Amino acid sequence: MLFTDPRDSSTSPFHRGEHMAQARMGVRDIEHWARKVVRDHMPEQHRDFYTALPFLVMAARDGQGRPWATLVEGPDGFVTAPDTKTLSITALPVRGDALHEAVHPQSDIGILGIELATRRRNRVNGRAGSVTPTGFDFRVDQTFGNCPQYIRERAWTRVESSGPGPTTRGQRLTSDQTRWIETADTFFIASGFREGGDSPNFGMDASHRGGDRGFVKVLDDRRLRFPDYAGNNHFNTIGNLLLDPKAGFLFVDFESGSLLQLTGTASIDWDSDEIAQVPGARRLVTLEIDEIVETRSAVSLRWSSDAESVRSIRLIEKTRESADVTSFVFEARDGGPLVGFEPGQHLPIELEVPGIPEPVRRTYSLSNAPNEHRYRITVKREPNGIASRFLHDHLEPGAIINSRRPAGDFVMTCDRCPLVLVSAGVGVTPMLSILNKVAGERGNRPVWFIHGARDGQHHPLAGEVRDLAARRSGITTHVTYSQPAPEDEIGVDYDSRGRVDGALLAKLIDDASAHYFLCGPVGFMAEIQADLERRGISAEHIHTESFGPAG
Repeated sequence: MLFTDPRDSSTSPFHRGEHMAQARMGVRDIEHWARKVVRDHMPEQHRDFYTALPFLVMAARDGQGRPWATLVEGPDGFVTAPDTKTLSITALPVRGDALHEAVHPQSDIGILGIELATRRRNRVNGRAGSVTPTGFDFRVDQTFGNCPQYIRERAWTRVESSGPGPTTRGQRLTSDQTRWIETADTFFIASGFREGGDSPNFGMDASHRGGDRGFVKVLDDRRLRFPDYAGNNHFNTIGNLLLDPKAGFLFVDFESGSLLQLTGTASIDWDSDEIAQVPGARRLVTLEIDEIVETRSAVSLRWSSDAESVRSIRLIEKTRESADVTSFVFEARDGGPLVGFEPGQHLPIELEVPGIPEPVRRTYSLSNAPNEHRYRITVKREPNGIASRFLHDHLEPGAIINSRRPAGDFVMTCDRCPLVLVSAGVGVTPMLSILNKVAGERGNRPVWFIHGARDGQHHPLAGEVRDLAARRSGITTHVTYSQPAPEDEIGVDYDSRGRVDGALLAKLIDDASAHYFLCGPVGFMAEIQADLERRGISAEHIHTESFGPAG
């Protein structure tokens, strides 16, 4: 492995442009970490990954030295890995492509392997070895993984194809091309740098960029701009552009397999007032276009259009709420806006747990107000729970995890009806989010917040509930402890001894128009729902949300 000795600057995985970008952004201690993850060979899992892909993103230069990005594809097995330093690729850029006939022995090549359906990606940079009319061998200089920030999940299918469609070239964007770019949520960028000497840090790089639709702006028919968000602090693309501003952009029409390739000169805006107008942007990158190549139906692959965005989020607060419950507050990794949510919805998250080969996926109810531009989940530590133990015991502020869009239909279905929020244990979490909203409403529709806990040590968020209930009239709270401790007798956190059941609800609420929201263990909710229905409460007025160690 090349990059192992932290005392030897000659083995740094970064060239001077990347060092310049890191210094400008105040990045420290990245070198030691990068030496562990940037390799000069492909581990077995990387080889398996590449050989299973239906396409590769490739960056190279044309005969004029201009960088371009493209897709190369082939049937199952079109990529093989005969050893840890080589990929044999039975494919070349198609007729009409900007890189058609541009691959030669010793050509600098950057390859991005990306599996959109699972959001896995890996980058490998090196040079072409032998080249044949049907493909080429690729020799590895550097390989490293990437985080799945902004990759949208897309499943692929293959269609029968007689070859690429027509190609058009130009120097100015057409109205259709402008629309294509401005509705894209994904594009790929080719950049590179090489100077005297022979270093594995030199060469071409293929990189992914993503965001919400419209994150790339067309300024005019010769210029476009995109925001550069926080990433892994390697600054591979930005470092290349500091030393060689030539770049190539690739936009894919995922429904038709068409490719839109651009090449030109990039400039980086580090500190203008315009950056602040793009939430989360650290820089703005503008491309002055030299040439445009559009090829219709260039590849036989098609991808689903209903892609779901995955967002990397950063833990900024960790607060213990009770003996076994802790709250975790997240913001967007890049500081940008987070997708909003309805009170009562949950957040799907993914955790990389040591010793577990696949991401651990869980959903946790959001417990904060929906207008705070943050996500808060409140989690009970389960003795045998993989995810909850990892969150409680190992996740600390600054850590980054992945999340999907908040989801779930456990939400208020009426704006004026009386509400009864009934929970047990950590089932309080979605109720707190709902209470946050109704506490800020105008008017005073009746709201009952009824919660059951074991004792004061196992009663999370009690103070927050009291504060919210005091914000407006019409909110009544009732807390019952099943096993109050002696010290609970001198407190003010519970109102009765026992459990939440149908008899307690009948005693507290006498309003046939009320909607009941129940959250807790399945048995608890089943018993409550049966009692309510026996009292004549319509099933349409009863809403449930269960939880558990894997829920």
